[in-house]
Amino acid sequence: MKATPLSIAAVAAVAATYVRAILFTPLEATQGPAQKILYLHAPAAWVAFLAFGLVALSSALYLWLREERLDRIAEASAEVGVVFTTVVLITGPLWGKPVWGTYWTWDARLTLTLFLWFIYLGYMVLRGAIDDRAMRARYSAVLGILGALLIPFIHLSVYLFRTLHPLPILLKPSAPSLPSEMLTTLLLAFGSFTLLYAALLRARYRLAVERDDARPPEVYGA
Repeated sequence: MKATPLSIAAVAAVAATYVRAILFTPLEATQGPAQKILYLHAPAAWVAFLAFGLVALSSALYLWLREERLDRIAEASAEVGVVFTTVVLITGPLWGKPVWGTYWTWDARLTLTLFLWFIYLGYMVLRGAIDDRAMRARYSAVLGILGALLIPFIHLSVYLFRTLHPLPILLKPSAPSLPSEMLTTLLLAFGSFTLLYAALLRARYRLAVERDDARPPEVYGA
């Protein structure tokens, strides 16, 4: 991927965030160093949900407007979202082992997040299995919309079910339940990951444009 000002800024922001997280953010009293996985795990989850939300929005607009660019945005965002969801599914067990005593439990939030990962992995497989561009775009749009409907249930699962996963510490009805230094680091991580998502999305979209330009022309709305 060719370096752009956006990608350089994103990498620099992420690096600065983790220098702060590792060296200058205090340890949590009960969890110790393992708690610092929060600054990777939670922002990755946020970006995954953001990515799949954009897939759903772009897909809905594509079904309405039949605009090729919207399908490309959905495709690009889905792939980036799968990457960040993979980060979530790796860092969660690494954090859970020292805190819960196990890498994995069929907890509602963990299970639903794994299911979400499988849905968008299937989305990518579907896109590779259909040659007709118009049909591929329509079918993928429907799956992209349906998959995103799972996101609110993942967020609310800790309220709806008995679960080992802690309650939200930032997106909650009351004020965030973190000391100010930890909260600042977490917010910086959210911001830097969002910037990284934008850089990856832009790069993946440009790759889709180059790929489609190299193919024989087809009518998208056919």
